[in-house]
Amino acid sequence: MLNRPIYLAPMEDVTDPAFRMLCKRYGADRVYTEFVNADALVRDVSSTTRKLTIHEAERPVAIQIYGKDAASMADAARIVETAKPDFIDINFGCPVKKVAGKGAGAGLLRDVPRMLEIAGAIVNAVHTPVTAKTRLGWDTPSLYLPDGTPFIVDLAERLQDVGIQELAIHGRTRSQMYTGDADWTLIGAVKNNPRMHIPIIGNGDVATPERARECFDRYGVDAIMIGRATFGCPWLFAEIKGLPAPCSMADKVAVLKEHVLASIQWCDDERKGIIHSRRHFANSPVFKGLYDFKQTRIALLRAETKEEVFAIMDYIVDHWGESGK
Repeated sequence: MLNRPIYLAPMEDVTDPAFRMLCKRYGADRVYTEFVNADALVRDVSSTTRKLTIHEAERPVAIQIYGKDAASMADAARIVETAKPDFIDINFGCPVKKVAGKGAGAGLLRDVPRMLEIAGAIVNAVHTPVTAKTRLGWDTPSLYLPDGTPFIVDLAERLQDVGIQELAIHGRTRSQMYTGDADWTLIGAVKNNPRMHIPIIGNGDVATPERARECFDRYGVDAIMIGRATFGCPWLFAEIKGLPAPCSMADKVAVLKEHVLASIQWCDDERKGIIHSRRHFANSPVFKGLYDFKQTRIALLRAETKEEVFAIMDYIVDHWGESGK
């Protein structure tokens, strides 16, 4: 059994309460909300304020915010604090163009003074512990400073100095997006820097118990954060930690059905809830590697009622069963 902290990473359109609660049930030690647009939160946009919904059963939970202006980020953090999260997390790592391209998320890796200004403003605005998530750098040329110091080692120290209480690091640059392998050696360099005293959370390419144990043992991180590997697989936390988890295809499909129902309830609309769940169908390891599965997969992803979805899932269990043949 691996008795070490494993967290669910913040992911847009993924880590809503329905999915967070399932991950929590299967052993996630901390969950994060979808990231929240600070400007929209300050403007009181209903679809954004709804993301502040958290439940006692999912604690400890962090609400993550993003933006590029220190004043609006501080205002947003004050609003977030009224939802009473256990942590307020700052998104300094989102690589997508609509965020990073506008100077927020990973875009702030090209403007460290502004990043530090934002972090300090939020720390000074709230009483809730403030954490952050970032990447190794903007691109490969920026991974090291002129004196040879890894950029992320220097950045981590500076974030610590302005009051960030934990730092999660995704082991890729912004330019890599989600391609290539995550570089855990630089995450380890941050953790093993004797000047660092805040917890360091490693993130990137952890999908098996063996890899999780290796990352803890080799790099010394305080916790591991898992993102895309949880799609359609909320029981991954239990598998990694050696806790009871669904083993048969039928049991795993039953969990996916439960997620569909919870998504419908969260969206308050059957079709929207099903569409919201499709990312999980498309990526679930339950359905990977099944022989001659293409047409069934297409039908599953086109289904628009829970009866259709469940009927196809039942057919999959009956037709492929445990053999996957």
